[in-house]
Amino acid sequence: MTAQTITIFLSGDLMTGRGIDQILPHPVNPRIWERWAKSALRYVEIAEIANGAIPRPVDFSYIWGDALAEFERIRPDLRIVNLETSITRSENFFAKGINYRMSPDNVACLTAGRIDCCVLANNHILDWGLEGLSETLQTLEKAAVRAIGAGGDMARAQAPGILHVGARGRVAVLAFGSPTSGIPLDWAASERRGGVNLLPDLSGRTVRRIADQVGSIKAAADIVVASIHWGGNWGYEIPEEQIEFAHGLIDQAEVDVVYGHSSHHAKAVEVYSGKLVLYGCGDLLNDYEGIRGYEEFRDDLALLYFARLDPADGRLTGLSMSPLQIKKFQLHRASKADAEWLCGVLDREGNRFGTWAELANDGTLMLRWA
Repeated sequence: MTAQTITIFLSGDLMTGRGIDQILPHPVNPRIWERWAKSALRYVEIAEIANGAIPRPVDFSYIWGDALAEFERIRPDLRIVNLETSITRSENFFAKGINYRMSPDNVACLTAGRIDCCVLANNHILDWGLEGLSETLQTLEKAAVRAIGAGGDMARAQAPGILHVGARGRVAVLAFGSPTSGIPLDWAASERRGGVNLLPDLSGRTVRRIADQVGSIKAAADIVVASIHWGGNWGYEIPEEQIEFAHGLIDQAEVDVVYGHSSHHAKAVEVYSGKLVLYGCGDLLNDYEGIRGYEEFRDDLALLYFARLDPADGRLTGLSMSPLQIKKFQLHRASKADAEWLCGVLDREGNRFGTWAELANDGTLMLRWA
């Protein structure tokens, strides 16, 4: 990082609920309503069968593991995550099969990672209804963590987060959810009802609407990040409509970073007109250890994305990615073999966009582009 750049940490889905909540100091009632499990403790048991005993309770910083050393080494100016967990004690669950929640008393696991902003426009933030959303927002506000992408009405769900980086600039973060990620249509915020900032589609009309919003806030920010929760959980394919939408946001809406997530594994990275497009960041943390079915995608591997941006024009000057592995509900440095595997994925999937990765001696992946 130099005085001429702003470094932003971005990550994929952070799921601190269910099994992970149960190992933290103040878990909620473990009762869940899934076909295959009736207690969140079942996910702890499965993980322990796979990788050994998990100490309980752990301290709030436990889940971050080796990520904390990476934060200290790189010292990003801002830390933004997609929080795919409701922070609530509500028992009013939404009948959708899988429901994530974390106790409000465990919110310190977020502040232990010094998270600045939580994106909430996703398909789990209303798992425990509007009551759960309200408690989530209140808890994050008390913890001094900015929450965007969901709110008590449409205006608050659409409101950007303006984050200040000293004298170097300001970053505006907008968060959108797409029904393609599994967000129920009736979760959309309205003028009189709380919910998520749901995109009607990925059309040119939607791009123009976002452009109008960005135009109204551009004077208050030097860099604009558009977070989008879109697409399915598995598979590397990127639909043309996502590509066109991302390019439209950059060309017409003057967005500087398109920050896409929903996939449980890392997808291709593009640098378009000098601007960063992350089509799918993968999971940052989950409780899937020991669950079989999609091993070829290696959802146990995570990437920490550190984007260096020029505040003068929002252009990407560098992207480093730190490979980690989720084990015992904690982030560990990935082995060299796993880092090489991730490098190969980024090379293969980035080929269509003219991007590739280089593995540095310290195990970091550096993005390169034509």
